[in-house]
Amino acid sequence: MDKSKYIARTADGQEVELTQATIIRSNNLYPFGRHNYAIYETPDGRFVKGMNNGEREIMLTSYELIEESEARNYSHPYYRED
Repeated sequence: MDKSKYIARTADGQEVELTQATIIRSNNLYPFGRHNYAIYETPDGRFVKGMNNGEREIMLTSYELIEESEARNYSHPYYRED
């Protein structure tokens, strides 16, 4: 596997390359937790939502393909609590 590529595996087992994807919006505040997410648009026009399930040391722990309308209008339900 090429370690210079950013490959995400979705919950349904699909692999999506995010190396050249554009981040539409995100929250990457550390320490990581449920408040972390990223919305990507791939060069081939697919949209991916990355989420954190509560992991403190990894920003994104799960990925899913979403529709463009959801990607462009996404509002994350979690906020960082200090």
